[in-house]
Order: sequence, then C-alpha cells, then structure tokens
Amino acid sequence: MPLWLELTLRVAGVLAAFLVLPLVVGQAEHKVMAHMQGRLGPMYAGGFHGWAQLVADGIKFVQKEDVTPREADRPVFRLAPVVALVPYLLALLVIPLGPGDLVGQPLDIGLFFVLAVVGVGVVAVLMSAWASANKYSLLGGLRGAAQLLGYELPLVLAAASVAMAAGTLSLSGIVEAWRPWWLLWQAPAMVVFFVAGLAEIRRPPFDMPIADSELVFGYMTEYTGLRFAFFLLAEYVGIVVIAALTTVLFLGGWQGPFGDAYLGWLWTLLKVFAVSFVIIWLRVSYPRLREDQLQRLCWLVLVPVALGQLVLTAAVRVVT
Repeated sequence: MPLWLELTLRVAGVLAAFLVLPLVVGQAEHKVMAHMQGRLGPMYAGGFHGWAQLVADGIKFVQKEDVTPREADRPVFRLAPVVALVPYLLALLVIPLGPGDLVGQPLDIGLFFVLAVVGVGVVAVLMSAWASANKYSLLGGLRGAAQLLGYELPLVLAAASVAMAAGTLSLSGIVEAWRPWWLLWQAPAMVVFFVAGLAEIRRPPFDMPIADSELVFGYMTEYTGLRFAFFLLAEYVGIVVIAALTTVLFLGGWQGPFGDAYLGWLWTLLKVFAVSFVIIWLRVSYPRLREDQLQRLCWLVLVPVALGQLVLTAAVRVVT
C-alpha cells in the first residue's frame, strides 16, 4: 500500500472516531442520566428512544446566532473553542485501538505526547475567560487554571508509575507489557489517574470552573451557537480520551480473557465505554466539590498517593 494512502486511511479513521465516539458517549449520558434520575427525557427524535436527539441538538446549535460580545477580544474569543478541541484530536492519533497497525500514529514517546497535548486544555480555558470581557467568565477561567495546573501533577505521576512498570513510554508497549496482576499492583495509580483525569476535563464533581449556580456558566458564559457546541464536543471527546488512556495504561487495552488478537479492538472499545459509564455515573451521583475541597483532594490525597505508588513501583522494578 502506498504511504500516502496508508496515512490518509489512518487520519480518516481517527477523524471518524473523533466525530462518532463523542456522540455515542453523549447520547449514552443523556439516557443513563434519565434512567438513573427516573425521567424519560426526549423520546421522539429519530424514533426509538429518541436516538437522534443529540443530532437534533447539533443542528439546533448550527442554526443559532453566533454572538460575540462588543468588548471581547474577537480573535482570541473565536479561536478558544478550536484550541479546546485540537488537543484531544492529537491525543486520539497516538492511542492504540488494537495490536499492530490499529493506531493512527505509533510513537515511542506516545505517553509523553498525550500528556503534553492534553495539558493544552488550560490555554483554551484562559483564552475564553480573558477574551469574553465578563467577570463571571474570568472567575471561571481562574478557577479552571488553578484546577488544571494542580491536577496535572497527580495525573503525570500516576502515568509515570505504569510507564516505569512497563519500562517504556510507548502506549502500545505498555499494553504489551501489562499483566492482569497489575490491576492490584497499580490500582492506587489507576484511581489517582482516573480522578485527576476527571478534573482535567472539568467533569462533575470537578466542574467548579463552570459552576452554573455561581458563575452562570463560567468561562463559557458568553458563547453561543456552534462555538458553544464545540466546547460541549470537547467535553465529550475528553471523556473518550480519559477513558481510552485509563484502558490502555491500567486495564490492558486490547488484551481480553481469550487472548484473541483479532478481537482486540472490540475489547478496547468495551473497556472505553465501561469507563465512560463510570464517568457518567459519577456525574449523577456526587455533588460538586467546593474550591477548597477540590484543592485539598489534589494536594493532600492524590499527590501523596501518586508519590507513594511511584516509590513502590521503583522498588519493585529494582528488586525484580
């Protein structure tokens, strides 16, 4: 196969996943929340259980007027939603779906690359907050910056633990080195990574930068139409990326109970959707953390646990 054709197919596959998987997760969130809260929700769009409601919402956003505040910094204001989306697209490029060539672009430093680009999300938050010329947006942006910069440390430390255990920064290499007993050995790192990942994508109960009861809608207050939809899409893509990273780093990725490499992509997707369900369940089940509680959890709980896990992993590597 010519190189240009192979690259085209890989990029097309990643773009398809980038567009389809967040919609599936978004639809699942609507239905799971409806069932857990005992309400029907929209049931008519598309027929069966309102399966096309998310598509209808997207069409509605496209039709809405795109309003930019008069005092806003227009170029920065308009660019912020794109900056919120692009890091997750780049992350999906290097996350393996299965063994062999089932990855957009294999990198020997894939883990380092993913953690670097996901951290760019704080730039989008600050851009939207500052450029909106709105005090509520600015407060939400400052909260978001403090939260993202704080939780970046336990996220990286937890990922470093499993990378040290596997002896590689390649995401495919980590999956190949993974063993079932790591579910116990690396369990503290997995919990830290998952919780810090929720805070990184600002999902409830870590949604203080939005806090609609306090800040209207935080750094997204002034956004309308398609640009607001881009921020929502970035949230759902963030769920997919964090679920996929948790799957690849701590749950064995494409490895299944039957050892069938041909079904590896299916095991990966099943695990990703299972982790995504947990993320949705946490949104429904737990109230929003206050700012002091959020920072206390980061610095007094997650960081010490991540450091302890890192020391344990280093000791086991030295002994073995």
